Amino acid sequence: MGTFRGIITLLTLISFLGIVWWAYSKRRKKDFDEAAHLPFADDELPNRDNRVSNGEADTRHADSRKDKGDNNA
Repeated sequence: MGTFRGIITLLTLISFLGIVWWAYSKRRKKDFDEAAHLPFADDELPNRDNRVSNGEADTRHADSRKDKGDNNA
């Protein structure tokens, strides 16, 4: 049983080191940098400020709270 646990521990360590090597490899840097900037790219998302300034208030959240029995909406 101790040998089996040792083999599992070794395989887990090798897997962990493989993931670390993959994540920090230079070939992946460009992809990870691009993914890191995705939250700042709002080309696909509608601008909430424009709806509010045009008099179109977003009432979805208030309606969903009322549906769940929340009277504080």
